[in-house]
Amino acid sequence: MKRLLLLVLGFGLLAAPLGAQSAPVPAILGTWKADLKSAKRTDAPRIVIVRADSSASYGTETVRWRLKPDSIALVLGGEWVTYRLKLKGDELTLSGGDLEEPITLTRVGPPSPRPDSIPIPDDPDKHS
Repeated sequence: MKRLLLLVLGFGLLAAPLGAQSAPVPAILGTWKADLKSAKRTDAPRIVIVRADSSASYGTETVRWRLKPDSIALVLGGEWVTYRLKLKGDELTLSGGDLEEPITLTRVGPPSPRPDSIPIPDDPDKHS
């Protein structure tokens, strides 16, 4: 009986690191709302929803995203547009790309699911 218990405990210890190897959840997932200064701008979204399925939505747009070490790339008009990204807690600042000046967003909750009727744009790299 002790031998069986040791075997079960030993297997449990070996299996634990395997579960720990699963991919980390990106910190950018969630529903983000522009701060008051950014919300008045016409070149930036007011609310952005970033989902684990590689989709992000703002207004009536749904785009594909790809995270890089210091930036995020979005498929816009069939090509990748890259924005510099700074994430500190629940505050996200994007700059560059087609933005005239940086935009700051605050996480206000988890992402809402993408409706099945709204497709994720294709990855332009897969068509090259």
